[in-house]
Amino acid sequence: MKKLRIISRNSQLALWQANFVKEQLISYYPDLIIEVIGVTTTGDKILDIALDKIGGKGLFIKELENGLLTDIADIAVHSLKDLPAKLEPSFKLGAILKREDAADAFVSNKYLNLESMPEGTIVGTSSARRVAILKRYYPQVNIKLLRGNLPTRLNKLDNREFDAIILAVAGLKRLGLDNRITQRLDTDRFLPAIGQGALAVEILSSRVDLIDYLKPLEDNNTALEVMVERMLGSKLGASCSVPIAIYAKSMGENICLDAMLWGIHNNNYCHSHIQINKSRYEDAIEQCFNELYQNGAKDIIAQYK
Repeated sequence: MKKLRIISRNSQLALWQANFVKEQLISYYPDLIIEVIGVTTTGDKILDIALDKIGGKGLFIKELENGLLTDIADIAVHSLKDLPAKLEPSFKLGAILKREDAADAFVSNKYLNLESMPEGTIVGTSSARRVAILKRYYPQVNIKLLRGNLPTRLNKLDNREFDAIILAVAGLKRLGLDNRITQRLDTDRFLPAIGQGALAVEILSSRVDLIDYLKPLEDNNTALEVMVERMLGSKLGASCSVPIAIYAKSMGENICLDAMLWGIHNNNYCHSHIQINKSRYEDAIEQCFNELYQNGAKDIIAQYK
């Protein structure tokens, strides 16, 4: 292969991610010529409506997948949390890169941490998961929709439209904005989204020629973690309208799997925690699924449908 075309969203963070993949590939294939193609997706254009009201996270990937289908590009680079838990048959994941910190970040110019927020504090987020966590543990705050790319969100905070915002640690670190992290939020309480912190390379299922080519990018631990998260998410019928968090973490020979769903009411939630040998990851998924369903997951998901 002499040339490879990468398609990506046109945001600063997405282009950073695409160029990071480009640099990684060139380190393995120094003679390879790589072109990065940035496109503005529907999800990037509509910023005043919650995603679950306009079609979900798929709005961030449709144009990229069309680029693969029409041979504009060979691979697409995504934040894995933007991809649905189950891809259409035409597409598959060609590689999962080593995961960055999967945690959420509290970012504020006024308060040192979430615990210090007084009644009526305006907190910005567009995530159903983060909204549910805030409502459960911090009912005194006023939650306001926050959409847009990462610099846009920070600008809205700096312009005092919000007292605080919740972002992913990974995005801030990748853009060298670690200094904006006021508080790294504990993953025990702020359980991450499926795939949070991981980068994925998506390809057409028919492009078998790319499988071995992309293999050097793959991080085995991350690949196992996010596969478990996505399999459980798919089994549960996860969508961006349902506040759901699933986080798998490698711990030596074991894998630790946590999952939580929140209902419409703050006190309506279910949680499962499983630790098991990595070779039995499918058992972990099954046990976690059964435990969640026994504790009300089916009813919670039905509420949002």
